[in-house]
Amino acid sequence: MSGDAAAVVAAVEAVAERIQAERSHLTDLDSAIGDADHGGNMARGWAEAADAVADLDDPDVQTVVKTAGKTVLSEVGGAAGPLYGGSLVFASQELEGGITPETAVAFAETYLEKVKDRGDASVGAGTMVDALTPAVHTFKKSIETDDLPPLEAFAKAVAAAEAGVQFTVPIRASKGRASYLGWRSVGHQDPGATSTLYIMEELLETAADELDSEVPDVDASSPTIPDAEAAEN
Repeated sequence: MSGDAAAVVAAVEAVAERIQAERSHLTDLDSAIGDADHGGNMARGWAEAADAVADLDDPDVQTVVKTAGKTVLSEVGGAAGPLYGGSLVFASQELEGGITPETAVAFAETYLEKVKDRGDASVGAGTMVDALTPAVHTFKKSIETDDLPPLEAFAKAVAAAEAGVQFTVPIRASKGRASYLGWRSVGHQDPGATSTLYIMEELLETAADELDSEVPDVDASSPTIPDAEAAEN
């Protein structure tokens, strides 16, 4: 198994452990605005995904991601299965050539678009899209415009996702089961956005371990752009 593929297997296992550890919290969040099954469904699905990728015989990166997605799709109930798993399966095609900054950006963009399509949601609807969108935009800009190292770019994306999770608290949900509550959904953190953040945090930690590095201490803002006039003086 290649180093990148082994790292992705380790990432899936780390996500499974994190979701299991946060199972009760995710259930509590979903109990307030949904049907209280997000924690249990996600824990079961990612545990099965971790077992599935561990059983693969010398896979490449694309196969690991596709296998994890297919397993989550089949094992996670409700709308979450297609949103998380189905989108992973579709986005895995971007990793045919392995993991590079370019393929990582393409993967992130494709994943976001499939989540938006499947959930028919956009920013401001009080869903996982509110965490994903700023994360993907920040990652893309950090790589393509700011020319940051991938680990730093991803750390900024995670910081952006965290801000997106907090954004779901004071807004009225307009998609998903939470939308049925109307104004009563205000004041509640979206469980899907929260689990999305947990997944991203574990991916970041695994990437840092793979690179034998510390997770960069960053925020979601871009690097400071020097003032041209001041620089001349």
